[in-house]
Amino acid sequence: MNQGRGDDDAGRIAAARFDYDGDGLAEEQLLATPYAQARRWVDDAVARSQVEQDVFEPLAMSVATVDAAGVPNVRTVLMRFLDERGPGFVTALTSAKGREIAANPVMAVALTWPPMYRAIRFRGRAVMVDRAEVLEYWQSRPWASRISAWTSQQSEPVGTRTDLEEAYARRAAEFPDTGSESDVPVPDFWGGYRVVPDEVEFWAGRRNRLHDRLVFTRVGDGDLGDAASWSVSRRQP
Repeated sequence: MNQGRGDDDAGRIAAARFDYDGDGLAEEQLLATPYAQARRWVDDAVARSQVEQDVFEPLAMSVATVDAAGVPNVRTVLMRFLDERGPGFVTALTSAKGREIAANPVMAVALTWPPMYRAIRFRGRAVMVDRAEVLEYWQSRPWASRISAWTSQQSEPVGTRTDLEEAYARRAAEFPDTGSESDVPVPDFWGGYRVVPDEVEFWAGRRNRLHDRLVFTRVGDGDLGDAASWSVSRRQP
């Protein structure tokens, strides 16, 4: 019931309003390439998570794909790769996102750090991460996380939590923890994707909702570290 409220208030979420008291991002502050700017902001977020401890999971990244019907699908993963080629993540290739990418490789990803009033958006296409890079990352994962990758038939239904835990126990028995990098092999169905962007937007929150949005748009074939392959423009908030 909406007793005592007009129809215009129905469904409205009551929440405190905050003015975004950020430093913003001016053109003269922007680094020369999208990679340099993205790396600066990611490093800042990681450092703040360790010092101020108000940025939880600084590498959390929203990943948007489209399904066979053209309907958007979004979920959150952890960014595990970032270099001049673009940001990347790991996943089961047989998951919903893996199937959607295989059918249509267009993708958008976003990193958001509310306490810092910052966000980065990448739009482009997905490419597979080289198997050698996947193996190197796989070997850095804790044993339990490697077992989880074998356990989960990602995106598929599961009966109960107990079913999932029993499947985990079976995989743990199959690949016991020996303290070796090779005690759990990389599953054939597991890998990674990297976004090769055509557009990278840097958002910086400012007071009165007059936020800064500076966008690198691809004008050449170079990577994120090639300044000549990108033009910069400002968008209204």
